[in-house]
Amino acid sequence: MEDRKDPIQDLLDGPVAVINIGLAQFARTLQGQGVDAVQVDWSPPAGGNRRMIDLLDKLGA
Repeated sequence: MEDRKDPIQDLLDGPVAVINIGLAQFARTLQGQGVDAVQVDWSPPAGGNRRMIDLLDKLGA
């Protein structure tokens, strides 16, 4: 039987690097533990207002 490497296990065996979209404290906590973490400041377009998003989509078309 062929001995194959498990790609998931390879991922878990290596160093952890995180891109965090959300609660900034999560990234700061990881960074405090020596984890390479980047915080992305993102929010939904138009504050998530569906009507405004539809209007913005029409402007971009």
